Amino acid sequence: MHHDVHAILHTYRSAELRKQAAEFTAPRTRLRSRMGWVMVEVGLRLAQNAPAPARAARAA
Repeated sequence: MHHDVHAILHTYRSAELRKQAAEFTAPRTRLRSRMGWVMVEVGLRLAQNAPAPARAARAA
């Protein structure tokens, strides 16, 4: 494909994607937001309370 044609097609496609992104609105509900934050909190607690490794690495 010739580089000029490729650049033109890329320009058109990027314009289409920008238009779609501008029109898109993510549905936001209170319950969804609350559940998301609860999941983040649980994940952080699990990461903090991870059990220590059974054996420490030793140099040979």
